[in-house]
Amino acid sequence: MKKLLFILLLCATTAQAQLRFGIKAGANFADLDGITLDTKMRTGFHFGALLELDLPGPLAIQPELVYSSQGAKVNAAAFDDIQYDYLTVPVALKLYLIPSVLNVELGPQFSFLVNDNNAFNPGDSSSFDFAALGGLGLDLGNHLFLQGRYVLGLTDASSNADVKNKVIQLSVGYKF
Repeated sequence: MKKLLFILLLCATTAQAQLRFGIKAGANFADLDGITLDTKMRTGFHFGALLELDLPGPLAIQPELVYSSQGAKVNAAAFDDIQYDYLTVPVALKLYLIPSVLNVELGPQFSFLVNDNNAFNPGDSSSFDFAALGGLGLDLGNHLFLQGRYVLGLTDASSNADVKNKVIQLSVGYKF
């Protein structure tokens, strides 16, 4: 019994050392690809929480739960800007090029629409968006990190048109 308790305690300590919880926030620069209106990037924001789990070698996996404000700035006076607010679940596979310092990340992102302001086509927004992400991360020590990502929508943001989200995200975060 003592051996089993020792093994469980050892596994819990090892697992805790390989799993880090964190928070992040930052700016979004979003646009819509395929829209018929004249648009440019809309500045928004994102914030959320993450877990980073070390894998063998220079790999880690980082699932997140993030609130993200996206859409597009419309250059036509007759229309308001298009705003999509999502609850996103990115799952990034991270490859550390410089151990515990510099990483590249790739993975899918699952987004669930929580709010939309689309005067161009009201009620036309898709409730789910699937995307691919790629980016760079820099761990600064003292638990701080910087992150830059490009997120490209693979499914339509609109149920009636071939319109896809594209977002540049710049983040600052803290891992506990």
